[in-house]
Amino acid sequence: MSKENKVAISQLDELNTNGAGYDVLRYVGLPELLGNEADALLYFMGRNIARKLDIAEMDDILNCFDKLGWGKLELVKQKKNQMVFHLMSDAVVYRLKSELNTEFRLEAGFLAEAIQSIQNMECECTEEINTRIYQVQFNVYYSK
Repeated sequence: MSKENKVAISQLDELNTNGAGYDVLRYVGLPELLGNEADALLYFMGRNIARKLDIAEMDDILNCFDKLGWGKLELVKQKKNQMVFHLMSDAVVYRLKSELNTEFRLEAGFLAEAIQSIQNMECECTEEINTRIYQVQFNVYYSK
């Protein structure tokens, strides 16, 4: 997608939601529609969303997570071939405490593609959910 066809991150300010409708679609509707391939498809959907946004720097990624209602993303560690992020917020706590089968594959795919875009190297992302402290850790692995 060319730069002129990308969505400016500032356009996310024009969207307004309280999140419940989004959560019902994501955790009730989509898994049934996507079936056994839901995890993989959500990951690639996240990558596709990141490709469509005009992400130029790390602050854009952090801002997107906040604007999209995914929570507060924080870079906590950067190594030679890996970046570690933590995601925490009231929204994450509510998602993890809910009776719904929640996951963070969409966010992982988004983060992998966004980092790949700014680092200009192949990236993949895994997530680990810590239900004790209501935190999600994303591990982005890249190769130089």
